Amino acid sequence: MTTNVDFWFDPVCPWAWMTSRWMLEVEKVRDVHVTFHVMSLSVLNDGRELPEDYRVFMDRAWTPARAALLVEQRHGSEKLREFYTEVGTRFHPGGERKDADTVRAALEAVGADADIIDIAQTDAIDDDLRRSHHQGMDPVGDEVGTPVIRINGKSLFGPVISPAPKGEQAGELFDGVQKVTAYDGFFELKRTRTVDPIFD
Repeated sequence: MTTNVDFWFDPVCPWAWMTSRWMLEVEKVRDVHVTFHVMSLSVLNDGRELPEDYRVFMDRAWTPARAALLVEQRHGSEKLREFYTEVGTRFHPGGERKDADTVRAALEAVGADADIIDIAQTDAIDDDLRRSHHQGMDPVGDEVGTPVIRINGKSLFGPVISPAPKGEQAGELFDGVQKVTAYDGFFELKRTRTVDPIFD
């Protein structure tokens, strides 16, 4: 029986990117299907006191998140998956600027509507973005960011991993995450990160 996993991401987050690549690897070794959804770090941090450099980053992060949601709305969840792989590859291992030009190139590469980039630079769909964001984030609270995974109706932040495991190791990690997620009384496991995202 297929296990359905819902996964909320912000395109600009390298840690969500790492976890998403793990989940795609899990699909190869377990009977699992991942459906991607959009959350927004800009929505999460809206109105919060932030360091100036992170505030600038959050101001720029609106456009990629809006574009991702528009891809889902216009073209469906499978195209969102394709777009996330394209734009995430450019942003993270590719090191391209997290700006409108990179988003535009990613949209073109996956054959998405050309006007998405123009709409994504306005607040026209921000109500929809907030809705998508809260669908993912409300079950885990506001003390965490992205990624958020939901397995069989149970949500958790994370896992935060680097590098993303491959093959059976990816499957074994998923088995463990699935087990802790299933327990209603489970809330937190954590240790200090000692590495940056390792893209391979």
